[in-house]
Amino acid sequence: MRREPLLNGVLALALLAVPLAAWALDEPFVITLATKVAILALAGAGLNIALGYGGLVSLGHAAFFGIGGYAMAVLAAPVQNFDLLMSWPFEVPGTKSMPLIWLAAMSAGALAALVIGALSLRTAGVYFIMITLAFGQMLYYFAISWPAYGGEDGISIYVRNGFAGLNTLDPIQFFALAYGLLMAVLALTHMMVRARFGLALAGARQNPGRLAALGIRPFSLHLSAFVISGAITALAGALYADLNRFVSPSMLSWQTSGEIMVFVILGGVGRLFGPVAGAALFILLEHWLGGVSDYWKLFLGLILLGIVLFARGGLIGTLAGREDAHD
Repeated sequence: MRREPLLNGVLALALLAVPLAAWALDEPFVITLATKVAILALAGAGLNIALGYGGLVSLGHAAFFGIGGYAMAVLAAPVQNFDLLMSWPFEVPGTKSMPLIWLAAMSAGALAALVIGALSLRTAGVYFIMITLAFGQMLYYFAISWPAYGGEDGISIYVRNGFAGLNTLDPIQFFALAYGLLMAVLALTHMMVRARFGLALAGARQNPGRLAALGIRPFSLHLSAFVISGAITALAGALYADLNRFVSPSMLSWQTSGEIMVFVILGGVGRLFGPVAGAALFILLEHWLGGVSDYWKLFLGLILLGIVLFARGGLIGTLAGREDAHD
């Protein structure tokens, strides 16, 4: 029996069991930590489509994460201010409906990824990395200079957006939403990478010249993967802003892009549950070591260095062993 599917199942059950145990023990803080893991893993799952399956090293994915957060703020702020989102040329009210906010966030993230990807994918290698970074920083400085939504200070959203039939202010119910979305995205990713699109995307990553000789344009495949990746990362950004009830330009910063990439590298690039393992390890280190030293990221850096040098498959790849090697 292959180890990786078993490891994936253990991770999925562990991420579910921890907050359920915390709920039984009346530990809402632990539930919030688990929710944060699920949301950040969702952002990592988005990047993993571009990076792990498409071979696209993007240092600007925080742009989509922040776009999702600001989409939530733009839609929710009029509700708490009892105002309209737009009054001309036609009235557009704000909303507290999570499904509508998620749809808006994913649409905005996909549109931004389409524009950024169409321009960035005309380059390759380090040039692609730098162009995605440049686009991310452009949006970051735009958010800083956007006074209507807090500028550098960001904006607080005092209402928690709603989902029909659930009390989203209850930590365990909000966790259930984040966990359900994460599992749905991972299931869709699993099906996608085994479909014709996923096989062609793997071919574009490994040998784009041979794929082009077969009449399949690698550019179109890479752009599609980049758009899907941006939409998923924007969904994670909307959830993250809803969890904190706060959005700020820091969600768009290059440091956030780096952290999302760290989740993928720690867990395993191109591994389905790699972002889950990476986000969980990151949050655990932040929680445990952060209370010991302000320099906890030094230890994270040493772990990351060790994985890059000695465990190229990340945590999942190391535990799965050679028989589950990812090609």
